[in-house]
Amino acid sequence: MKIASKKLRKLTSAVALTLSAVGVWAQAPGAPVKIGVLTDMSSLFADIGGQGSAVALRMAVEDFGGKVLGMPIEVLQADHQNKADIAANKAREWFDVQGVDMVTDLLPSSVALAVSDVGRQKNKVLIVNGGGTSRLTSEACSPNTIHYTYDTYALSTNTVNALMAQGQDSWFFLTVDYALGHSLEADAMAAVKARGGKIAGAVRHPINSSDLASYLLQAQGSKAKVIALADAGGDFTNAVKQADQFGLRKSGKQTLAGLHVFISDIHSLGLEQAQGMVLTTGFYWNQNDATRKWARRFFEKTKRMPTMVHAGVYSSTMHYLNAVKAAGSKAPQAVLAKMRETPINDFFATNGRILPNGRMVHDMLLVEVKKPSESKEPWDYYTVKAVIPGASAFMPLEKTNCKLQATN
Repeated sequence: MKIASKKLRKLTSAVALTLSAVGVWAQAPGAPVKIGVLTDMSSLFADIGGQGSAVALRMAVEDFGGKVLGMPIEVLQADHQNKADIAANKAREWFDVQGVDMVTDLLPSSVALAVSDVGRQKNKVLIVNGGGTSRLTSEACSPNTIHYTYDTYALSTNTVNALMAQGQDSWFFLTVDYALGHSLEADAMAAVKARGGKIAGAVRHPINSSDLASYLLQAQGSKAKVIALADAGGDFTNAVKQADQFGLRKSGKQTLAGLHVFISDIHSLGLEQAQGMVLTTGFYWNQNDATRKWARRFFEKTKRMPTMVHAGVYSSTMHYLNAVKAAGSKAPQAVLAKMRETPINDFFATNGRILPNGRMVHDMLLVEVKKPSESKEPWDYYTVKAVIPGASAFMPLEKTNCKLQATN
């Protein structure tokens, strides 16, 4: 038995030395830092993230100098086809086979939730800019996931509060039937009830629906003052277009409220159709000199102004790379610790900070879509009505129900 124990100790020591050598090799000078952008490149969310996210990521890498700690920075990209299983499998392949260190974008919410779990299992850094569900920093929080740009709580709650202040106190919800819609609906309903409003009803529709007529008729028949569109991308724009065909807004009796709206959606609709809509966003390209300067660089490459997802991808990538530099390593937990302790100050966020649950808290904007006569140039779509401080824009940490589990 003693001989066996001695052999076991020698074997254990040998394995430990081998693993140590592998760790040293992984951190050896010249080993690349690999960042992957995993997003919808070809379907209803492609304008929100898509190739624009890949462009924003490469801009950040180029602006950083292409290297960190002497290691080259490599960028990978993939289209998950809006399928959570494909996204999770691609993330595993990137982590296990290609040695990817950080993955970003991750829209829609179903993808973000699935890949966040993979990141925790593999102890890799995930920065969610596209996926919106507030579950990512609540019951589904992870020590490896940063939720950077926005969430459903911030978008829905602040829009609800603005409309409720105008006396819009009865609500009907038209909700896309997957993780994002469920989260938007839950957060918005809670906000309506908290202010003494009435929920007149709700109906759910499949993702990527071309015909929303029956759902809109139910919303119209509810007599609710507000029809809340708890959907995104092509589903949102289809709902607005078809609602106008029924004359919902022209009647003046009901207000359409988009709970998850991007500037790409307004561009698709046009100001004639979108004018007057009140919404919440995490970024507007035409807010100040700094936002305009970066956005015009982005426009030169894409011929489109950036969404808040694109701006968030750039900002969060720069924050990640600065954290790698400050940590002196690309070891995930060391980098995440630096990201959490370092404030974010750039064109995207002022005094942004990352909470223990992974939520990056920053100011949000309450905006109103301009009339065509008010727009001074292409993509000049918003009037900023209020700047909502980050501390009040997002769900308070103590209410998030986040119970972090250690990584493997």
